[in-house]
Amino acid sequence: MPQTIGETIFDVLYLGFAITAGLIMLIKGNQPLVKKFGLMAVLLGAGDSFHLVPRSYALWTTGLEANAAALGIGKLITSVTMTIFYLILFYIWRERYKIKDGKKLTATMWTLAVLRVALCMLPQNQWLAYRQPLLFGVLRNIPFAIIGVIIIVIFAREAKKAEDAIFRSMPLAVALSFGFYLPVVLFSGIVPIVGVLMIPKTMAYVWIIFMGWQLYRESQKSNPA
Repeated sequence: MPQTIGETIFDVLYLGFAITAGLIMLIKGNQPLVKKFGLMAVLLGAGDSFHLVPRSYALWTTGLEANAAALGIGKLITSVTMTIFYLILFYIWRERYKIKDGKKLTATMWTLAVLRVALCMLPQNQWLAYRQPLLFGVLRNIPFAIIGVIIIVIFAREAKKAEDAIFRSMPLAVALSFGFYLPVVLFSGIVPIVGVLMIPKTMAYVWIIFMGWQLYRESQKSNPA
């Protein structure tokens, strides 16, 4: 019961922050870049709610295994929205640092994103089962991990070059999000306690959203509505 209470409180606070901050940036933002961050945050929070809400319901009622189908569908939706999240972040990188060329890189990102979503849609993932096959858990996350590496590298390079105070920690936040997420994919089926790494993974996402919030606050000061 303490785990159920603690996890539910954490999820409510996370989803509330992500969606509320996202909506504020999306509605009140006076720059396209801020609005993209708002869209990204709302998408993340809305997508994660499809998994976290059924999970909280399951913990408070009949248990996770009895609600496997709802949890699996939620994981599928979250997998897709996380992919779009990083695709939007890529376009934020392009706009922030005024990247004019890079057609090959853009095509690569789209190819990886489409491949990731296509792999997620395959019936072999067995989303409705309580335990999904590890093989497809690994396969669908290969293009996703490559997307993450690209985001880390390009932000690290441009943020350093531009001496960007707001986004200088973006590579670390993205690296932490993947660093905590991938062990869960690989080992949570064998060692369930590994699943606790989803908490620091979520905090890394909160950190990313907070950087967008800093950008929003800065834009409001320089150009108030």
